[in-house]
Amino acid sequence: MTIRARYVLPLAGVLLVTATAVPSVAVAPHRPEPDGLTQLQRDVDELYATGATGVLAEVSGSGRPQAARAGVADPAIGQPVAWNTRHRIESTTKTFVATVVLQLVGEGRLGLDDPVQRWLPGLVAGNGHNGGAITVRQLLGHTSGLPDYADDLPLAQATSQAAFNRERFRAYPSEQLVAMAMRHPPLFAPGQGWAYSNTNYVLAGMIIERVTGAPWEQAVHERIVVPLGLTDTVLPGSSAHLPSPRLAPYQRLQPGSPPADVSTRVAGHADASIISTTEDVNRFLRGLLSGGLLKPAQLREMQTTRLAEPFTAVWDEPGYGLGLMRRRLPCGGWAWFHGGGWWNAITDNAVTADGRRSVTVFLAGSLDPGQDPTAQARASAKLIDHALCAA
Repeated sequence: MTIRARYVLPLAGVLLVTATAVPSVAVAPHRPEPDGLTQLQRDVDELYATGATGVLAEVSGSGRPQAARAGVADPAIGQPVAWNTRHRIESTTKTFVATVVLQLVGEGRLGLDDPVQRWLPGLVAGNGHNGGAITVRQLLGHTSGLPDYADDLPLAQATSQAAFNRERFRAYPSEQLVAMAMRHPPLFAPGQGWAYSNTNYVLAGMIIERVTGAPWEQAVHERIVVPLGLTDTVLPGSSAHLPSPRLAPYQRLQPGSPPADVSTRVAGHADASIISTTEDVNRFLRGLLSGGLLKPAQLREMQTTRLAEPFTAVWDEPGYGLGLMRRRLPCGGWAWFHGGGWWNAITDNAVTADGRRSVTVFLAGSLDPGQDPTAQARASAKLIDHALCAA
C-alpha cells in the first residue's frame, strides 16, 4: 500500500500537518500513577514528540482501564485532551462493516464467494472491470484489484481553504464513489494480488444494504453498537459534525499556509466514517476476538490473512484478513488490529488473540506534507507492544 499525501489507511502515521507545539499533559488524578510516570504515559509522550498536537491512549482488559494523554484537544483553545474524547476512527470502520458481512454469511443470507454482480448488478463494469469475477471475500480482503475512489475524491484534492470549505459538506452517493473508481482500469485480475482500496468497502456497505433492506449504518448499530453497549459511538451519515468533546485535527492545505481546522467534514460511507471513543473501540475489539460477535467459522475466515507487504517497514509479519489485520508481537503471539487516518485524524489499535486485552490510540497528527511518517507509526506500534505484552 502506498501512503498518500492526505489519505492514510490502516497505518498509524500520516503525511499531514499542524504546526502548533503544545506541552505534554499529565494523567489526571483519577487515573492514579503510584510509581510516577507509567510506561503508557512514557510511550504516549514519545508518540506525541514524533509530531502531534494531541494524543490519547487507553488500555483495557483485566482490572481498571489505564489511560494516558499528551498535548491538547484543540490548539486554538488549549484544553487537555478529554478522557472520553470523540474521534474519527476512519478505517477502523472497515472492521465493523466486515463483521456485519460475516454475520450475514453465518446466517446463510450471503456467501463469501458470491460475485458482486449478484448483489449489485451492473455497478462494477466497464474499463476492464467485471463484477461477475469479483467476490465478496475479495472485497473484504482487498484482493479485488479495484482502484481506490479516494484518489479522485474532490475533498482529497483541496489545496485552499475555499476548496476545502466547498467540498467538506458535499455528500456523495455510494454509486458515484464507485463510478470514480471505474474511471481507472483494474490494478490486477481479481484474486491475483493485494492492494488496499476503499472502494471495496463502499461496495461491502452497499451489499449489506441490499441483503438487509436497510442502511449499512442501521445494521452496524443493531448488530454491534447496541449489543456491546457502545454508547459513545456515532454513525454520522451525511452529518459533517464531530461531537464534543473532540480531538480536533488541523491541516496545512498547502505548504506555508497556516494550519486549518479540518475536523468538520462529511465522511458517511462504509469505508471510514465511524466516530467513537478509545473505550468503545477497545470494547468492540475485545468483543470481536473473544467470539462475542461472530461464529467460530466466520471468525476463522476473518483471521485468515495474507502478507501485507507495504507494512513490513513498521510491523513484524503484517497480514491482512477480512477487515482485520495481524502482526507478530515481540513477546510472542499476534496482535489483531485495524487502524486508519485521514486529514490528520489518526487511530491505531490492537487486541490480543484471546480478546482479553486491548489498546486504542487516538492522535491528531502534526507532520508537514512530505514528512516520513515511519517514526510515528513505529512509536505507536511500540506503545501497543508494551501495552499488550505487559499482561
